[in-house]
Amino acid sequence: MQKRPVAPSNRYRAAAEFRTALRHFLRTSEHAARGAGVTPRQYVLLLQIAAAPEGTTTVSELVDKLALTQSAVTELVQRAEQVGLVSRAGSPHDGRVVHLSLTPDGERRLAQVHDALGPERGELRRVMDALDD
Repeated sequence: MQKRPVAPSNRYRAAAEFRTALRHFLRTSEHAARGAGVTPRQYVLLLQIAAAPEGTTTVSELVDKLALTQSAVTELVQRAEQVGLVSRAGSPHDGRVVHLSLTPDGERRLAQVHDALGPERGELRRVMDALDD
C-alpha cells in the first residue's frame, strides 16, 4: 500500500485565511454600504473620489481605479449625482473635463461606512501580516 505524500500543514493556511478574511471584509462592506443607504458600487465610487488628490477626480481616472468600462462609470456617476452623493464641476482649463467631488451627503455616508469597517480593516491587516511571500 502506497502512502500519500503529506503536504506541509501550513503551506496554504495563511493564504486560505487571507482569502476568507478578504471575502468577509467584502461582504461586510456590502452590508455596511446598504446600511448607510448606498449601493456597494456607490460606496466604492465615493471612496475613490474621496481618496483622490484634493478630493476630486474624473470619470477617466475612475475607469482605471474601479476597473470598469467608461460607460459603466458614467452611469454609476450619473446615478450617484441624481441621489445627491456626487457633484460635477467643469474644469476651468479644459471644457471637455468634468471634475467629480462628494457632496456633504456623500461624505457623510462614506464616513458612516468607513467607520463601520474599522474592526474589519484591523482583522484584514492582521491576516495580511501573517502572509509569507
